[in-house]
Amino acid sequence: MGLNKLFSQYDNREVRNAYMFLLPVLLVIILFILFPVIGTIYNSFFKVLDVGGGQSTFVGFGNYGQFLFDAQYAPRFWESVKFTMMFTFTTVIIESFIGLMFALILNESFKGRGILRTVILIPWAIPTVVSAVMWKQIYNSSFGFIKWLMVTFGANPSVITLGDFQSAFWALVVAEIWKTTPFVVIILLAGLQAIPQDLYKQGQIDGAKMFRQFMKITLPLIMPVLTIALIFRTIDCIRVFDIIYVLTSGKWGTETLSYLGFINYTVDLGKGSTVSVLTFILSFLITLLYIKFGKFGKSIKA
Repeated sequence: MGLNKLFSQYDNREVRNAYMFLLPVLLVIILFILFPVIGTIYNSFFKVLDVGGGQSTFVGFGNYGQFLFDAQYAPRFWESVKFTMMFTFTTVIIESFIGLMFALILNESFKGRGILRTVILIPWAIPTVVSAVMWKQIYNSSFGFIKWLMVTFGANPSVITLGDFQSAFWALVVAEIWKTTPFVVIILLAGLQAIPQDLYKQGQIDGAKMFRQFMKITLPLIMPVLTIALIFRTIDCIRVFDIIYVLTSGKWGTETLSYLGFINYTVDLGKGSTVSVLTFILSFLITLLYIKFGKFGKSIKA
């Protein structure tokens, strides 16, 4: 009914052409997004020990009950949730701050800005697995760059990097920030360049200094863009897997939800699917919070 009302101002031929243009996109969404999601939800209601042979047993919400409440599975699941949230919010907060600083710098006009914009994209262009392997070599306790720094500045070279939770946590955070901050920079830079310069000129006429212009003009106008960047980065961090698999393999309490799902997939497809569905629900709820408090459409206050 809504589509018919929307297309009522066009003739039938134009409406038919519009549907034809939309059809390939809808097919891609159905085949590569909708079907896998439905399949994952469906599998979460079964116990599947032999994926190849198709041997499965319907357990209803039994898998969900085990991960949420069972004494055998629940503690490991909630520990994964705890670490995933710690990793996500620490990484996203630092990335947002650094990304905003770089975006503000790159939004200014100076010599070499084009080269700097290109260079800053390099970490993001490197495949995640390759980036993780590189950082694993940097953190190597025998010949890594971190050890070289410790020896150079007289620190204890016997300290084993990635040997405990604290060092592993910050090692993962640093590696993730290095890899994905350029994405935040690109999103925020696009938002900054969309702000009309007349607003800043008017602010200068009214006597507003740089900090006041940032708080009253820049920040409110890029808040929707910042919220979008936060949503994408939060979802990515919640489902992070590659860097965990390469650097720590879930040791020292660094097991994320995606890694837990991977471990369970190798044993029981149903349990692995259950973790995936729970991860999706968590991501969805956090996304709703972002949208609610993202201040979309907030007007500028003098």
